[in-house]
Amino acid sequence: MSGPSADFRKSKLILIVAGEASADLHGSHLVRAIKRMDPDVTFWGIGGKKMEVEGVKIIVPSSEMAVVGLTEVLSRIHVIIRAYRKLKAILKKDRPDLLILIDYPDFNISLAGSAKRFKIPVLYYIGPQVWAWRRGRVRKLARRVDRMAVILPFEEDFYRKRGMVVTYVGHPLMDEHPHVGEKSKTIEDLGLENGAPIIGLLPGSRREEVINLLPAMIGAAEILHLRHPDLQALLPLASTLSPDLIEVMTSQSRVPIKIYSGDSYKALSVCDLALVASGTATLETAIMGVPMVILYKVSRLSYWIGRMVIRVPYIGLTNLVAGREIVPELIQDEVTPEKIAQEALAILEGSQVRENMVKDLRGLKERVGKGPASEKTAKIALEMMTR
Repeated sequence: MSGPSADFRKSKLILIVAGEASADLHGSHLVRAIKRMDPDVTFWGIGGKKMEVEGVKIIVPSSEMAVVGLTEVLSRIHVIIRAYRKLKAILKKDRPDLLILIDYPDFNISLAGSAKRFKIPVLYYIGPQVWAWRRGRVRKLARRVDRMAVILPFEEDFYRKRGMVVTYVGHPLMDEHPHVGEKSKTIEDLGLENGAPIIGLLPGSRREEVINLLPAMIGAAEILHLRHPDLQALLPLASTLSPDLIEVMTSQSRVPIKIYSGDSYKALSVCDLALVASGTATLETAIMGVPMVILYKVSRLSYWIGRMVIRVPYIGLTNLVAGREIVPELIQDEVTPEKIAQEALAILEGSQVRENMVKDLRGLKERVGKGPASEKTAKIALEMMTR
């Protein structure tokens, strides 16, 4: 895909890369904010349905790019290489006015190198977590990226000390935090029963995550169902996932599971507890004040390699931002139905445990509340194109 070169274009062109479901969400809000400030900007890139709705011409769907773990990446390497070559060709021929990268570090840091060679400015929004692992990448970032817009409070100081131009814009999830309405009405809208406990199942946005986590989540829900026969489960479907996959995996469950393809905030607003894959969804859940158990499981090789290089005490963003464990984490071999159910019951049936967790989550929400991230980042993007 290509269009008129930079010399003949009437409008500014931004190439934007959002390789995962959460990045598609944040990217869609950023695109909308930029268009509010300059309606004539054109967008091409990697993204999902939400970015497409905002008018981004999708070159590669993010559903093809969403993988987790080293061995899982290797299984999709041909798809990733093909996508990289498409974007590199656009950088070379069409010379976008700006490249915006959202998370997805290895792919995006490499693409930033190509942009630098073609003298295209690069804005990295939601930067890679180099403070957690492979810190050597920060030197590449400093050489290849012109501006950073970071979303966690401690990241600004980290990147600035390493010579980068960086702005803390707040977490974009706070931009998207909606008014979800009265709980009992929302429960009815979702086709659930009022007065019965509701557990949210959030197994991630990537196929490998779901395969690794959802069976144990369902098993835990079935154990909880024995103690609470009226228990209901609600599964918000990520835009990058096939509904068929989820329906097959949930079809034999002994606990009723409602699959919901709408707004995840609406789903979370009715949950008494959530089982959540580590990642952005843990912060979404925290912002909604929903007690949770964080789960992380990858292939044994990916986990072994991760143990060698990761330098953080917690796997979940909720605990990382809090600086302590405010919600329980289960990692790798700990991800069993029995252990998940044990942690979940401690929350469901322990009023003091639940009360303390809700209080800690409220404090976390206040900590990440600086914003609006999308508008601040949009201003940076437009400023970079006018230099």
